[in-house]
Amino acid sequence: MLASEEWNVVRMQDCIGAIDGTHVDARVSTAEKVAYIGRCGSTTQNVMAVCDFNMCFTFVMSGWEGSAHDSRIFKFAIRNQQHKFPMPPPNKYYLVDAGYPMQRGFLKPFSDTKYHIPDFQRASQSIRGRKEAFNKRHSSLRGVIERSFGVWKKKWVILRDMPTYPFKKQVKILVATMALHNYIRRHPSRDDPEFNVCDEDQSYIPPEAYEYRIGQSLIDNEGDMTNHEAEDGEGAEEMIQLREQITSTLVNEMN
Repeated sequence: MLASEEWNVVRMQDCIGAIDGTHVDARVSTAEKVAYIGRCGSTTQNVMAVCDFNMCFTFVMSGWEGSAHDSRIFKFAIRNQQHKFPMPPPNKYYLVDAGYPMQRGFLKPFSDTKYHIPDFQRASQSIRGRKEAFNKRHSSLRGVIERSFGVWKKKWVILRDMPTYPFKKQVKILVATMALHNYIRRHPSRDDPEFNVCDEDQSYIPPEAYEYRIGQSLIDNEGDMTNHEAEDGEGAEEMIQLREQITSTLVNEMN
């Protein structure tokens, strides 16, 4: 987990976790294949998950076809009370990427500049401007969900090569492996090599996290309509103001 002083420097102590989507191998009938083929060209189910900063999953929305956009799944999850999405308490928020809406309780990066950590690594860690400063820190913190996905997929190979079970059973397997992931993580007496690697290097993301995904920057994908930004929701203005406050604080600390 991040050192407490780093949280205080950027005033992100009110962040309670991160949200992202990932894809898991899916076996479906010939009649259903078109809907389940996403940008990766394979049949997958699109999975949205929430995790805390201990790399434990706190919510999952699974079973969606691979062609479904992340923002569509997100809106469905938070608008249907029967799914019991863990909405952030007042003045708390989750980190999301640019594919999700900016709204009360959900903080996303500036979308008109580079964002993903690999983008900064290719640029020798250089930061140009206040927006990039915020995006780099946001991406670094939100990387916990990528690490969680990576550990989860590496540990449960069935997620990357799903047998031809009925689709409902495939969804149940996915949820069950997340529960087992949490069980292992919450029992520190169980020495686990995959978690240990991530704990030792918090910038490390297991490559399995990126399977079935397109690892390009926001700018590289600017012309891709599947990567369009979601329309902002209620409370977006207050989150924009919060982003500006955090950015100003971060820039001041850097100077």
